[in-house]
Amino acid sequence: MSIYINISKPCSQFSHALPFFATFRFSIASAMSHSLHSSAFNTPRLVLKKVLAKSQHEGDGAVVRRGIGRTELKNLDPFLMLDHFSVSPPAGFPDHPHRGFETVTYMLEGGITHQDFAGHKGTIRAGDVQWMTAGRGIIHSEMPAEANNKGLQLWINLSSRDKMIEPNYQELPSESIPTAERDGVEVRVIAGESMGVQSPVYTRTPTMFLVFSMMPGSEWHQSIPESWNCFVYVIEGEGVFGGTSSSPCVAHHVLVLSLGDGLSVWNNSSKPLRFVVIGGQPLNEPVAQYGPFVMNTQSEIEKTLEDYQYGRNGFEMRKYWRSQ
Repeated sequence: MSIYINISKPCSQFSHALPFFATFRFSIASAMSHSLHSSAFNTPRLVLKKVLAKSQHEGDGAVVRRGIGRTELKNLDPFLMLDHFSVSPPAGFPDHPHRGFETVTYMLEGGITHQDFAGHKGTIRAGDVQWMTAGRGIIHSEMPAEANNKGLQLWINLSSRDKMIEPNYQELPSESIPTAERDGVEVRVIAGESMGVQSPVYTRTPTMFLVFSMMPGSEWHQSIPESWNCFVYVIEGEGVFGGTSSSPCVAHHVLVLSLGDGLSVWNNSSKPLRFVVIGGQPLNEPVAQYGPFVMNTQSEIEKTLEDYQYGRNGFEMRKYWRSQ
């Protein structure tokens, strides 16, 4: 989830964050998403790197499993962070700022009540999605709505031309998320396309965000644009990803995938498997990050810190607004 900063002190762990994954110049394959056998993939995607999302404290007493945005995997262009969060009252994520990227919050259990300095407020509950574009600046809070609240939050970088756009939201209640099922495999399409269904979400940075549930004995073959960076996060269960000879992977691991035109998955276990497949078109731009601010250069970060401190250029309400 969101990160606090003290703007009076340096924050070296976030400065000059560079893309982890080397980018390649390939044409982007069509994001067709129907069932295919792995032999139909010209270049099957395999697991390049496996990272355990270890628990850490974040915000005000919350616990997150951070899969991206840690020492082992600083980022994966265009993705900056992935948290699997768990928060119960009175813990939470009180008022904090963002600039230069988007956050995608997908609730797995409970709910999160959100407020921002522009008057936007509401509660996203299990199965709901909030796609927030921070753009030039947002200050908001994210606080638990129930006793137990769990979800995923993804940070997606914005290109230099979009970093200072006006903030906005796209919100999808659970019943509005396109869903399809085939041969023991269910997919919820938050962004992109799968099984012939497409999300209505507009992605400034071209992105796919698919939530899969697979019954024991099932398999799935998902097409992915060939030059996109892509990863898997296993929410629960055990699955085989990439090839039939791959080692099974269990919950709370991020799997960074090689480039290619598709991913094959098998659930050879006796229990259901749930995971997300997230991919995006690399921006191939420099990344300068200071906590919740993500720009292209250090001078832009310094300007952002000044804007936030003095309430300018998108942060005008900083001095007056407090969440309720």
